[in-house]
Amino acid sequence: MNRRIFLERFGLLATGMVVSLKSNAFNQLKHGNVITGQVTDGKNPIANAVISDGFAVVKTDASGRYSITLGEKSEFVFLSTPSGYDFKTDTGSINRQYETLGARNELNFTLKKLKQDDNKHHFIIWADPQVKNKKDVAQMMETSVPDVKRLLKDLGSKALVHGIGVGDLVWDALPLFDDYNKAVEQMGIPFFQCLGNHDMDYRQGGDETSDRTFKKYYGPTYYSFNRGKAHYIVLDDVRYLGEDRKYDGYITEEQLAWMEKDLQYISKDALVIINAHIPIHNGVKNNSAFYALLKEFKNVHVMSGHTHYNVNVIKEGVFEHNHGAVCGAWWTGPICSDGTPRGYGVYEVTGNQLKWYYKGTDMDRKYQLTIDIEPLTGNNRIIANVWNYDPEWKVECFLDGQPIAMEMMKGYDPESVRLYKGDKLPQGRTFAEPTRTEHLFMAHCSSSVKVVKVVATDRFGEKFTAEKKVN
Repeated sequence: MNRRIFLERFGLLATGMVVSLKSNAFNQLKHGNVITGQVTDGKNPIANAVISDGFAVVKTDASGRYSITLGEKSEFVFLSTPSGYDFKTDTGSINRQYETLGARNELNFTLKKLKQDDNKHHFIIWADPQVKNKKDVAQMMETSVPDVKRLLKDLGSKALVHGIGVGDLVWDALPLFDDYNKAVEQMGIPFFQCLGNHDMDYRQGGDETSDRTFKKYYGPTYYSFNRGKAHYIVLDDVRYLGEDRKYDGYITEEQLAWMEKDLQYISKDALVIINAHIPIHNGVKNNSAFYALLKEFKNVHVMSGHTHYNVNVIKEGVFEHNHGAVCGAWWTGPICSDGTPRGYGVYEVTGNQLKWYYKGTDMDRKYQLTIDIEPLTGNNRIIANVWNYDPEWKVECFLDGQPIAMEMMKGYDPESVRLYKGDKLPQGRTFAEPTRTEHLFMAHCSSSVKVVKVVATDRFGEKFTAEKKVN
């Protein structure tokens, strides 16, 4: 399906005048709008490597050579790093698999072949570090970064691991990108970045100009790469509306057209992992067009952030992991607004299969639920919070060893209410409030019960247990 047909089919062509914004880099080229180059491993050519400027998508030939005709708004030429090769990063581990357009009409890419098979690898998802000041940065460096380093040590020195920051790397204080980069450098693994609504330049125009600083630090705002049998896509789904910091969730027509071209080189049985800031399942206005592009792919996962709570949603056959925040409730306490501990997602890829868990900062990986017991007249109410729950989990409750049914409920995590409820809490950032969540489970017990135990079994058969004495 060509781009124009796709846009017309999904009603994405806007009416009225379309203004062409040529990039400065495009105008600097000395020899027209065609870029050529070669992809090699330093000695040998690499065939079938995918190259793009965010508009056209081409592959290298048997000699590793490519030719791409730039779009009017092209700013970068990027390589979708093929499986079997190391990611190109700077000395601080930030992704650099792209070249910024300038005066050169020839751009070459040199890759280093991995020494081990990459069909098995890991990645972590950092959502919303969202540092506002040096005090926030200190918390990130003293808690979150060491936690990741301990995780990497547990995985072993031979493990292939990369990270993806799914937006709000900072909190409107764009010079703190330097501090975020230092955190990435200390973790010591390749890191890719998504643009968040707090990572944008405001009051410099509209959406076309809101990502200038982000691009100076991190290059293109949408691109792809590969590792093993997994294909990764990074999208920018934050549309700045150009007035008083207003934005919405939207994937531009240009990105959708590019994504369609990018996916044509991917096997339908591949594991496709799409990364964006705003949750696509309920936060992106034109998500129907997004899902339409993926209807033939049966193994798609979306990684998102933005909400500062944790929830798993399956929509249109796509599994979306909306992650709790690295900063929790904006660095004011140990949990997010739904009771999820501040932390990050940990994922293991084997072939085209994906396994995962949520890792609370400074918590053992087996820490996956909490129990709260509330005294009521005549009995006690038990509330279990299983923050990474999805429909394939099983939650069981035992009162002094005897099983009792639990009812799934929507409500507030009791600890988040104690920490954040009201206009005087939490100290420093009183706007943080508890969020209603559906990953709560309730039961009742008499005052004679001595011990409550809840066992949650995830979709992979791993059991997690929490136990509490009844006072």
